[in-house]
Amino acid sequence: MTIAGVDPSGGAGVLADVRTFVAFGCFPTAAITSLTFQNTTRVFGVENQTAATVREQILPIVSDFRVAGLKTGMLPTKEVIREVARLVREQKLPPPVVDPVMQATSGDSLIDDEAVECLVSELFPLARVVTPNIPEAERLTGLVIKSEGDMAAAAGVIRHAGARAVLIKGGHVLRTRDTRHEIKNEAVDILDIEGRVTIFREELIDVGEVHGSGCTLSAGIAACLARGMDLEESVERAKKYVTNLIRNSPPLGHGARPLFRSNGGQ
Repeated sequence: MTIAGVDPSGGAGVLADVRTFVAFGCFPTAAITSLTFQNTTRVFGVENQTAATVREQILPIVSDFRVAGLKTGMLPTKEVIREVARLVREQKLPPPVVDPVMQATSGDSLIDDEAVECLVSELFPLARVVTPNIPEAERLTGLVIKSEGDMAAAAGVIRHAGARAVLIKGGHVLRTRDTRHEIKNEAVDILDIEGRVTIFREELIDVGEVHGSGCTLSAGIAACLARGMDLEESVERAKKYVTNLIRNSPPLGHGARPLFRSNGGQ
């Protein structure tokens, strides 16, 4: 199940999550937290759902299905965040993969500081893993992240705030050095599980700006966890999947490329 917003242009949010669940062999269900008005270039507006509306979407699903995996995306208000946390506890849902969506690829802010504080206090302690990108990690920690060491430090700060595991998504922001001290472009993610740090590296695919990579990665992790993999393997497989989608992303629209491949990209 994904609990997230809708991007009508299909690049991010619930539509990206559903494609990913199917690609990993899972049956998708969804609850909508916000209707966004956007395309590949920018967000034009949002219409947030109430906590009651989110709850009424989820209850019929959990009464009919056994939810094997759960991820959250855009949770726009503190009321919605508290309701999702309440449902995770009372319905004994799987610990969610929490993608703390705070701004769109275009830079438009999607939630306010009060909601961010609620996300940290209410949902992070319930999460299987929290998956911020670098701008989100900087907002959560107040740190400036310019290196792998900074990423690891930020992961530790977020984990000490209550999350049992944190994946900092480096993407194309960092340029890293290999053991021969040669500069090379890599997409680097750092996973901190209760203080144990694992670094994931993939080739940086330079196709320009892409849209929905964070949604797709977190959905892939949730799907792999649902299929019984451990967290490290889930991250590794989801990261490879995203890298392959970026490599084959089509130039649709006039802005950031969506991640899509008709055969699933695997």
